[in-house]
Amino acid sequence: MGRHGWESDTRRWRLTALLGVGAVALALVVTLLGTLSGGPGTAGTTRDGDKVHGTPANPGAKPEPYVGWGFTHTQYSADEGASAATARVARLLAQNRGLAQNQHIMGWGADNPEPVQGHYDFGALDRRVDFMRASGGTPVITLCCAPDWMKGGRAGAGNTNWSQAALETAPTPDHYQDFADLAATVARRYPDVQHFIVWNEFKGFWNDAGSRWDYEGYTKLYNLVYAALKKVDKDIMVGGPYLVMDSVDPRDQHASGTLKGPWGAMDQRVLDAFSYWNAHKAGADFTVVDGSSYTNDDDLLPDEFAATDKLTAVSRWIRQQTHDLPLWWAEYYVEPGDGSGNRTGWSEPHRVAVQATGMIAMVRGGADSGFYWNPQEKTGTDCAGCLWTPTDSADGGRELPMYDLVSRFAKAFAPGTRYETVSVAPDDRADVRVLASGRTVLVVNTQNRTISAQVDGKRFDMGPYEVKWLAR
Repeated sequence: MGRHGWESDTRRWRLTALLGVGAVALALVVTLLGTLSGGPGTAGTTRDGDKVHGTPANPGAKPEPYVGWGFTHTQYSADEGASAATARVARLLAQNRGLAQNQHIMGWGADNPEPVQGHYDFGALDRRVDFMRASGGTPVITLCCAPDWMKGGRAGAGNTNWSQAALETAPTPDHYQDFADLAATVARRYPDVQHFIVWNEFKGFWNDAGSRWDYEGYTKLYNLVYAALKKVDKDIMVGGPYLVMDSVDPRDQHASGTLKGPWGAMDQRVLDAFSYWNAHKAGADFTVVDGSSYTNDDDLLPDEFAATDKLTAVSRWIRQQTHDLPLWWAEYYVEPGDGSGNRTGWSEPHRVAVQATGMIAMVRGGADSGFYWNPQEKTGTDCAGCLWTPTDSADGGRELPMYDLVSRFAKAFAPGTRYETVSVAPDDRADVRVLASGRTVLVVNTQNRTISAQVDGKRFDMGPYEVKWLAR
């Protein structure tokens, strides 16, 4: 089958949320027409979806509620392409065994897993899981999105509606249990996957009439999925709510009066949704959110580096609300996208420097796991922000600067790292961001010029937007 799915972009999602009701109504009409023409096709599907796939990696000890720093596979990844290129990426990842890798069950590279109730098609997801196993990564699965028949759409192999509005529609309440059953099937199929995220960005849970999130509906879905996964294996790690931690101009009518800073103010409606889930969840082994350093209007306040302080403030607030549950950032963005969601306006050194600053900010707030959303391209030579070059040709699959940052950060600052304060010369404090453990110091030059900095007792020059790693 072809590869399907949409790249996630929080700004585009706001429009999708408003279109959700209309999409469901249209899907119901399509379903009626399909019923009149005969039953849904099941060609290419199987009834034994929960049969263990392949050779699961030995999970070893009981899983921990954190996985460290890694990336999310999106529509195009290294499980397909020229064999020389895909093997090159596999070797690259194998050098960083344990690098966490996240994959959705439908969309972003995976096909419809259950086109007809009780009939499964896990071919694409199998391929992604096989790739994660072969590269030694810690596998994570995000339980999103839902088959069409669970959300008012048309059942049948080959009938999946891959439009963004349809893909990002939530299951209807009468199918919440069906989605939980699908989650359990996925867990039984891949017993070495021990970490699951429930849904993605509250997609389809926007209440247009109330101008707020339908957090009651999401929490019902979450609790059913949580129970289903724990029934499969009580040691499975489950987390949510994967809310987009949107911030706004402090003058906005929805601005929080308490969680704010020079970077803006949190949207109070998001905080209300988080608080409801936190109070009514059946349980959680970790908390997971996503968000950007910029506001809903794409403002970087007061600048792109200082704006990342939002990630610290939000992380601290979440840890306080959940009484220090491990915190994951499923996605984190520091560069505003264009009208199509593309982030290509910065040079790669600039992009890497701000990303490094954002990761430092999340750690300072108490986060210990996070996934870089890999904006991989199918073809071409330029791939802004990608981890490796496209794998369409034999020369592809080569490491890019962002991979160096993510992989080195994951190794140097794994969960459980004891962080230390290091000295920075007073005149240099405005120009650098620093994160240090007992063995490693990460230094970021936030200036688009060469500087001389003194950090941890060492004096050295740094090029414009340079990211430097120091051994202690």
